Amino acid sequence: MSSLARRMFELVEPIGLLPYAADEPNETMFALGFTNYWDTYFAGRAAPLGLVPAEVVDALFYNFAPGEVARHIPKVWRTTTPEAAIAARQDGCAKALRRILREHIESPAFARATELLLRAATSAPFEGRPMYAALRALPIPDDVTTRMFHAASLLREHRGDGHIAALVTHGVGGLEAHVLLALDMDLPPRRFGRIHHLPAAQLDALIDGMSARGLIGDDGWLTDLGRAVKQRVEDLTDDLAAKPYESLQPHEVEELMSLLEPFASLLRAAQD
Repeated sequence: MSSLARRMFELVEPIGLLPYAADEPNETMFALGFTNYWDTYFAGRAAPLGLVPAEVVDALFYNFAPGEVARHIPKVWRTTTPEAAIAARQDGCAKALRRILREHIESPAFARATELLLRAATSAPFEGRPMYAALRALPIPDDVTTRMFHAASLLREHRGDGHIAALVTHGVGGLEAHVLLALDMDLPPRRFGRIHHLPAAQLDALIDGMSARGLIGDDGWLTDLGRAVKQRVEDLTDDLAAKPYESLQPHEVEELMSLLEPFASLLRAAQD
């Protein structure tokens, strides 16, 4: 099932990435009164949690540097409410889907893909999945386009909860996960987008700590142990992400993958 989970991730992720890759979600969030991207990120993603303190969001999002979350939570709730942020995010992502997929939105294939995806997305247990559980508590949208985005978001946060569990299991901290990803992509961590802004001393200490654990070699790149840990995290993430698809019959899984492929291709092309 882990290979299936990886393939479904590749097909669903272009939908789940819409809040961060399309213009429309930014426009609907800015219309609420926000003036910078990261306020919209934290308001949009944390909204299903309600008015929780920064410490809770920091724990659940896992991979932000100390103090980053607190610069936005709870400040964003002086601009809008969680309910309004959820509605704006859904509206913007539905608009983006309609723009990119155009006539496909009205097709039987889109309706069927949404039906199967939502069935999978609402079938997994809540236990140990706080972000997924928060999204599951929201009403299922009536509009088929918004419903497609909602299903993809559920699956994305379900996988994300499992990914954090995998990182914790293998002793990889949130910022260390970015270093592993950068080096696995043959990118110097000091130039990697999610951590390049950190103070030099903090980034040096992060890399030195990973080197002391044998994850990074003297040449500054991943050791065999570092690559093995990265792979174990990915494998466990896939294993933990497989549960939703057990609710579908094998022929339904094949049908869903076939239906999603052209949509994912169009979305990837638009995001590129």
